[in-house]
Amino acid sequence: MRDQLLTLIPEFDWVQDEDLREQCIRTWEVGLERGGWTVADLETIPFTLLIPDCPIHFADHVRAVTHTCAGVADAFETVYGDRNELDRDVLMAGALLHDVGKLLEYARDADGQVVKSAQGHILRHPVSGTVLAAEQGLPDSVLHCIVAHSKEGEAVKRTKESVIIHHADFTNFETLK
Repeated sequence: MRDQLLTLIPEFDWVQDEDLREQCIRTWEVGLERGGWTVADLETIPFTLLIPDCPIHFADHVRAVTHTCAGVADAFETVYGDRNELDRDVLMAGALLHDVGKLLEYARDADGQVVKSAQGHILRHPVSGTVLAAEQGLPDSVLHCIVAHSKEGEAVKRTKESVIIHHADFTNFETLK
C-alpha cells in the first residue's frame, strides 16, 4: 500500500522532516484501512459530494491543494524573504492531510456509489482527519491545519499555514462548482 500511495501522491516527499513525513503517510494508510478503501480508490472517489458528477478525484484534489500551498509559500519567500516566514513542513503536511478524514466520512453504498458514511453523518472530515492524525502523533500545528481548513476553522484563530490551506482548498472547490 505504501509504495502505491507514494506513487500516486509523490508530494509526500515535500515534507522534509522524515518523522513528520512518515506520520503523514501512516495517517493515510490507517485512514484507507479503516475506511475500507484501496489506494486505487483514491482515483475514483470524488473529492467532494457537493458537486454532482465531480470531475476531480480525491487524490488529484489533495495534490492540487498541496501544489497551491507550495506556490504560495514560494511566492512569499521570493517576494517577502524572511518578513513573512512560514513553517513549510507544517504547511505541506497540513495540505496533504487536510481531507484525509474523508476516508472515514465517505463509504460506498450497495450500488457502489460514494455517499456519506454513518460516521460521516455525525463527524465531518476535519474532525475525523484530526483524530486520525493525532493517533499517529502529528504535532498540534498540523492538527490545527486539518481541523481549521473548513468551516470548523471559523471558530478559531487560524495560523498562517492554516489560512493558506483553507484558501487553497476553497480556491480548488469554488473554481469547480
